[in-house]
Amino acid sequence: MPERTRCVLLVDDEARILSALRRVLRREGFEIVTAESAAEALRVMDERCVDAVVSDQKMPGGSGLELLAEASRRHPRAARMLITGLAQEIPRAELEAAGVCALITKPWDDERLRATLRRALAMGSAEGRGSPGPGSS
Repeated sequence: MPERTRCVLLVDDEARILSALRRVLRREGFEIVTAESAAEALRVMDERCVDAVVSDQKMPGGSGLELLAEASRRHPRAARMLITGLAQEIPRAELEAAGVCALITKPWDDERLRATLRRALAMGSAEGRGSPGPGSS
């Protein structure tokens, strides 16, 4: 039985950032799903299994950290990464509480972002991440 394609959910309220992230990750072989708000991302997580959530920190209607904390409850095996221009303002304890495995600073380095995501997904595979969730058969 072939392994299913990994699904990566990208969340940012700026369409140009989502476009840039999609461009960086398009050749990695992931299924890329995007959301422009935390509420939209939660709907996506209710409908399908996600293997990773990569979220901006500052968004209207809820922070990326809040979203990733909720993602840890809905998809506990999914890798969770936070992208921010204000990394020094986020207490380490809050990152750990939300289960954030990587903090990416803006502007990001494309290769480092790809490598960090690949590594997070590989660690998840070793721990049994990626099992079917909502919307999977």
